[in-house]
Amino acid sequence: MKRILITGANSYIGTSVETYLNRPEYAGIYQVDTVDMVGDGWKEKDFSGYDTVFHVAGIAHADISRVTEEQKKLYYQVNRDLAVSTAKKAKKEGVLQFIYMSSIIVYGEATSIRKERVITKDTKPHPTSFYGDSKWKAEQKLVPLGDENFHVAILRPPMIYGEGCKGNYQTLKKIAMKVPVFPDFPNRRSMLAVGNLCEYVRQLIEEGKGGLFFPQDPAYVRTSEMVRKIAAENGKTVRLVKGFNWGIRLAGHMPGKAGGMVNKAFGSLIYDYSLK
Repeated sequence: MKRILITGANSYIGTSVETYLNRPEYAGIYQVDTVDMVGDGWKEKDFSGYDTVFHVAGIAHADISRVTEEQKKLYYQVNRDLAVSTAKKAKKEGVLQFIYMSSIIVYGEATSIRKERVITKDTKPHPTSFYGDSKWKAEQKLVPLGDENFHVAILRPPMIYGEGCKGNYQTLKKIAMKVPVFPDFPNRRSMLAVGNLCEYVRQLIEEGKGGLFFPQDPAYVRTSEMVRKIAAENGKTVRLVKGFNWGIRLAGHMPGKAGGMVNKAFGSLIYDYSLK
């Protein structure tokens, strides 16, 4: 039996993985425990005996314009410092594998409707926000902790979607529930269904290895198709039309927030499938 400790109670991803590993077909194969990382109580938790620590505690992406300097410091304290402290404790107490949830955001947030961004093995991280930088700084401190007895796995997933998922997925859901038509603009995005993430993590736990990993769905996603699918799952119909595309292209050249929002929504950002 594999023993897994999820560090970060009540997180969407942590809860999803815990539920997945507790499915009837995995009875007797995995034992999953969680620990709340708020405060210092987690430091008293005995990590010895666990095969894997799956670290999901963190502060998610936010509206950068509305975050204070004190809140920025908190991002680094949680996304970087807490992750490193947890990994060091895991290593000291004999855990074999540490999995850290990073993000595609370490490559920066820029997308454009004029040019597709393709991340390959040669693309270097270049965070453009304190959120992305806090994740990247954590990676830089975690990787050196790995050795032949302690395998550090860094996951850089793209946008994760699924019922109950927060962030950009909820933005798309709000749009899907309100509009009868949506631009059928030809962009491509790497995305990851939460169920696929859970299976990816399960396989990684089985293999027990470390390294840098890029989980994504087997096909790229078009923003318009995602909106249509979300609407259908909620009993609504959204008609996709190409007639608005000239307006999308025009708006994408506009300066300021409006142009930025268009490029963020309809720009293309993908992982090359050579990355695994």
